Formats: sequence, C-alpha cells, structure tokens
Amino acid sequence: MSDTANVPLFRQPDQPPQERIRDLLGRMTLEEKVSQMIYSSSAIAHLDIDEYNWWNECLHGVGRAGIATVFPQAIGMAASFNDTFLQEVADMIADEGRAKHHEFARHGDRGIYKGLTFWSPTINIFRDPRWGRGQESYGEDPYLTGRLGVAFVKGLQGDHPQYMKVAACAKHYAVHSGPESLRHHFDAVVSPKDLRETYLPAFKDLVQESKVEAVMGAYNRTNGEACCASPTLLQKILRDEWGFDGHVVSDCGAIYDIFKHHQLEETPEGAAALAVNNGCDLNCGKIFFHLVEAVNQGLISEETIDRSLGRLLQTKFRLGMFDPEEDVPYTAIPFEKVACDEHREASRRMARESMVLLKNDNLLPLQKDLKSIAVIGPNAASQKVLMGNYFGTATKWVTALEGIRAAVSPQTKVYYAEGCDLTNTAVGYWGNSPTERFAEALAYAERSDVVIMCMGISPDLEGEEGATANSDGSGDKLSLDLPGMQEELLQAIQATGRPVVLVLFNGSPVSINWAQDHVPAIVEAWYPGEEGGSALADVLFGDYNPAGRLPVTFVKSLDQVPDFEDYSMAGRTYKYMTEEPLYPFGFGLSYTTFNYDQLSLSNQNLAVGTDLDVEVKVTNVGSTAGDEVVQVYLQDAEASVTVPRWQLVGFRRISLQAGETKTVSLPITARQMALIAEDGRCLLEPGTFKVFVGGTQPDSRSIELAGQEPLQVEFTVEGDVQELTY
Repeated sequence: MSDTANVPLFRQPDQPPQERIRDLLGRMTLEEKVSQMIYSSSAIAHLDIDEYNWWNECLHGVGRAGIATVFPQAIGMAASFNDTFLQEVADMIADEGRAKHHEFARHGDRGIYKGLTFWSPTINIFRDPRWGRGQESYGEDPYLTGRLGVAFVKGLQGDHPQYMKVAACAKHYAVHSGPESLRHHFDAVVSPKDLRETYLPAFKDLVQESKVEAVMGAYNRTNGEACCASPTLLQKILRDEWGFDGHVVSDCGAIYDIFKHHQLEETPEGAAALAVNNGCDLNCGKIFFHLVEAVNQGLISEETIDRSLGRLLQTKFRLGMFDPEEDVPYTAIPFEKVACDEHREASRRMARESMVLLKNDNLLPLQKDLKSIAVIGPNAASQKVLMGNYFGTATKWVTALEGIRAAVSPQTKVYYAEGCDLTNTAVGYWGNSPTERFAEALAYAERSDVVIMCMGISPDLEGEEGATANSDGSGDKLSLDLPGMQEELLQAIQATGRPVVLVLFNGSPVSINWAQDHVPAIVEAWYPGEEGGSALADVLFGDYNPAGRLPVTFVKSLDQVPDFEDYSMAGRTYKYMTEEPLYPFGFGLSYTTFNYDQLSLSNQNLAVGTDLDVEVKVTNVGSTAGDEVVQVYLQDAEASVTVPRWQLVGFRRISLQAGETKTVSLPITARQMALIAEDGRCLLEPGTFKVFVGGTQPDSRSIELAGQEPLQVEFTVEGDVQELTY
C-alpha cells in the first residue's frame, strides 16, 4: 500500500505486531471484544472484520470439510517411528488446509472447519488400552510423542520468518486420557513426579521446540483445578516456566463444565471469569458471552479481556489474516493441491511405514500368482476401518479386499466372505445364529491356498464420548478381546489347515493371545487411511518390507492393567509395567535380518551435565532390502528414587539394501540422564547408566519375539547433584 494515511494501523503489515494489536483493541467495544473470544467469532462490520470460526481439525488430514487426503490415523503414523516423514506429511496437510480455506472464503464460506486454526495434534499419553481416543495419540511414550508432535507442528506451521502456514494446537492439556464417560466432572489426581515425568514432557517439547501456536485445555480437573482454568497448568507452568506466548483454547463445552459439573463456580459468569483470569483465551462454546456481565459484576477486568483477546489477535496476525493476500505467500497455494496424486502416494507410503509385522512363521510375503486366496472377515471390505476418527472425505477409499484384488495376478481367484458381523453375538429375531455366515467363509477357505483374515475393531467401538456405539455410552472399550464372533471364526478357519494371515484394523491394543499361539502370520494395520488396502497388499505380497514398531504396549488382558481412573503410572506402559505383555512397545518384525555391531559412546566417564553421543553399525544381513528402526534406551542403574526400568531416548528409521551397512549416531543429552524426584524436581545425579541399542527395547519378551538381543554398554557420571529447570 503506497498511501497509509487512511489505512488503520492494524491493517499495516510493516508496523510492529503489538502496536497493531493495541490499535485494533482500541477500536472495539467490550461486547465486540467478547464476541471475538468465542470459537465462532462474529463479524465486525465497521472494522471490516469477517466472521471467523476457530474450530478446524487435521489429526491425519484436513477433517470434516469435504474432500481431503486421508492419511493413517495418528497412532498408525506413530508406528512409523519416522518423524522426518511425518513432518513432510504435516506440510502436505497444511497445504490442503490453506488451499481449502482461501477457496472457501472466496465463495463466502467462513463456517466451521474452514479456518486456519487446526486443533491438532493430540499428544496425551496413551496410558490405558481402554481409552477410546488413544487412536488420536502418538502412543504411550513421552519422548516418542514429543518427537512426533514437534515434527507434526513444524510441518503444519511452516518456517516462514513472518507468517505461519496454519496454526497448530497441542491438546488436551494436561493429564487427560479417560475414562471418557467421566471427563466432564473427573478429577485426575497425579503426583508431582508422574506429572513431570510422564504427562507434561511432550507439551513442553511442543511449546519450546516447535513453538506451537495454541494449547487446548482438557475437560477434566487435575489435582482439583479445572484444566481450562488452572493457575498451575496455564500460568505457572505453561507461561511462566515454559514461556508460551500463544493462545489457550478450551475443549468444547469445558467452560460450561466448570460450573455445571465440576461445580467450582456457581454461575456462568463466574466460570468464564475464572477461565480467562487464569489464562484461557478462547471458548469452544458460548459461556464466554457472559464475560460482559462478569465485567459488570467485577469478576474480571476489561484489561484482562484485552490480554486474552490480544493473544488471539496475535495468532490472526501471524496467519496474515489482516494483511493483503499478495503479502502472504501461503495464499497462493492452489486448490489443486487438495487430494492430489502426490499426497495420495504419501498416504500410501505412510500406511506402509505404519504397518507392524507382529508374527511371521515364514508365511509372508505371499506370492502374487497363487491359484486362489480367500479374504475373510468383517473388516475386509470395510471403508470405515480406513478412516479412524476426525477424518476427511477421500476421493477414493481402497479397502483391504480391493487392494489385494489389485495386487495379485489376473489368474489368481480371490474369494470374499464377511464371515461374521463385527460385534454381534446374539441370535437374531428370526432365530438366525451369529455364526450363520461361517459356512460360506469355511467353504471359500477350503478352496484357497491361503486365507487372509481381516479382523479387529472399528471407530464405531472406540473414540470420543458419544461418538461410538459402545453399550455404556462412552467411547472407551470395555474389553480388549476381539468383539463378536471373530475369534470363533478365526479358530474355525484355522482348523481347516489352510495357512492363515491375520490382519488387524484397530486404533488401540487388542488381546489376541490365541492368535499369537496358533496363527502363522499377523499384521497390525491400524486405521490406515484412504490407501490402506493398497499399502496392506504391498506388505502382504512383498512389494514393501514392513518395519513399523508398536507405539503402545499390547497387554495380554485387562488383568495386567491398573484401575482406569488411577492416574499413577505404576504398572503402566513399558517403562513401569513388570508383567510380561503380549507385544511390547517398540516391537516389530521384518522380512530381513539386521545385525548390530560396534556399539560405542563418545565418553564412558563424564561429568554431571555433559551430553553424550551413541554410535552403532547396522547391517542388513538378509537378502531383502528394508527399513530398520534403531532404538536407544537409557537405564539409570543407581538412581536415588524409583525411575523407569529404561526409557526411549533416541530412534532413527533407516533404509538398508541387502548386505548394506550404515553407521548411526544419536545423542543422549544430559537432560535425558536426569530423573524426576518425588516432589517433581528435575535432578542430575552421578552414578552408573546403561545404554541399550537395537531394533527393540531390551525386555525379555521383545528378545523372545524378535530373536535378537539389543547391544548394551555402560557409562558413569561423576560430580555433584545438579537441579535443572524442568
């Protein structure tokens, strides 16, 4: 703009952001200010400000806004252990989000799920296998969750010096992972040690490393304080300790919960004031409309409202929403980027990388020219199990059945039978048995060279409260067993003597103890996105060598899990569980074999506060090219308090041709050597530490299943105890 005399200061891109914010605030009435703190913010005609809906989703692709590329559900992408590629995927998602936003706006559509503020990723710790929203997470490990979350946020927000591509949001802060049915009134009681050791690290990583623009408060209370109005979480930790300078948004309806269910305030005015006074800036809901009356009642000052609204305006400025389109490079992303071929291929690649080979008694990979194959099971032809939750609409869904049919030779006969319903165990109204379709499935199995059983669960059985068909009304699982008559069908098919491959579609652990003992090959496919069937076929027929790793422990039964409402980490996840699981965190097989050799440390005697480098040589000693996930675990052998058995401190996914060797170097920082004391302090202690490096963690079950023991080496830390800033 050449003439700025008649242009309001807040519309001038060359002015300092805080001056622009101050100018805009000065032009608004109190009522107008409050209208901008609601997720569906109103237009302000005299300022030429359009309406804006802050609520958008992109957990694994732009969600709920029409056509978009649908990538594997978050838990599946976590199984790739590939933060580099995840950042590339997030960049593609952001391209689609930007392109859709501007195209919608050009046609006058500024409604819900059309904005640039995406309430993703979910970085809560998947501490209990029953939690229905665990599928949205990156698993049970704080370090893995932090690395993947940082990558995802960086991909979404971009690296432009002035503008964000889109704004990401870390949710749900904090100490939040079920039960879903209690979330509106539950108090998650957690020790200072567990809070700092498990529940907060990933949030800290996203705030300090990826500069995530937004943080969403959880529904529940934590240690008595509503998460969306917690002075401890929102002010003391998030802003004072970590230096967060973005905005905080409530989960949807969470401010209503403060007075209606948590009963921390008696009125909506009190709840709104409590939230904003303690650092919540944006209300997904309508309770913040009561802020005008709260000011009149003296419950909150207009200056405090200005502080919160200023944070929201800062996000809009960072997105370029008050600047000319030609000044913001991301406005030029073409609409044709949405669901383009490049993104579809990336979805297929991520689905391949996410799949975990849990068992293989020399059955896989299959030959494409088999005479006949039977594809059986309630998830074989299901599109729903490709989606997960919070999904967009793909231009094409490739089911398992379709992917297999497309992969085999033209001469191969592919039979299909559903075999049974996903959940039904009851006799029907007309007396029909829940096993009535077994006969058809058995007939096809008997006529086939191999049977591929597509089983598991679906998003209908796990998810958010109110979003599933579970009998208790929650989104949480009541059992880890395969629902319905699936195990009975699996046993009947196995009894035919035909080779069986079990493929699981699910977003959380299932207990398949019988299958592990009796079925020769098992593949974990998760909810694999729009190209899930193609990716599965790539794995089954050897066009891709699987290398996914479990980001969450598969327990044998709920008997191995503490009470769902108990937020103590004792007995939970690989770090604290003492019982033997079915499949451990970090486990996954390959069609080839990798050998680890020459493990070394940059220093085996170091002073307190010194970083360390780990180096190892990895060789593909098999005849097939493939990826390997190198994992580094650290054990504090002489800690003064209870610490994890060992913990993941580094990983890298590498590709090796047959016979190829690569040297992998990974750092261990002094901070990773620190422990969390019972009072929550972060301490560096002298003593002996052990480093384990391999393709799995060093537990006995992983060694048994993988047939290989990680290498290990010790080092010592010398000096006085140091307290670190958490």
